[in-house]
Amino acid sequence: QVQLVESGGGSVQPGGSLRLSCAASRFAFPINGMGWYRQAPGKQRDLVAHITIWGEAVYADSVKGRFTISRDNAKNTVYLEMNSLKPEDTAVYYCNKFPAGEDYWAQGTQVTVSS
Repeated sequence: QVQLVESGGGSVQPGGSLRLSCAASRFAFPINGMGWYRQAPGKQRDLVAHITIWGEAVYADSVKGRFTISRDNAKNTVYLEMNSLKPEDTAVYYCNKFPAGEDYWAQGTQVTVSS
């Protein structure tokens, strides 16, 4: 069974930074595009960024220039570096394949941006 484990969330003030990690196991990580998604309270889950197997990244307009997605195929891990965080970035962040696989959603990691 595929396992994706997100970590690195927390509470920060506006303007702060966090680095999220997602470790994959029992999963053909190097041959899959990967994505970070987020879901704020009362809202649908949205794609934040995704990265191809060759390392090409695409970002949602709301995070462009502030977030950076990267991957380490040797460690089966995908990262999301988040800078200049805003209160509207508050959400549960999830990793998944891109396009997302419905059976691959995990617990996510909470990010709270508040003064």
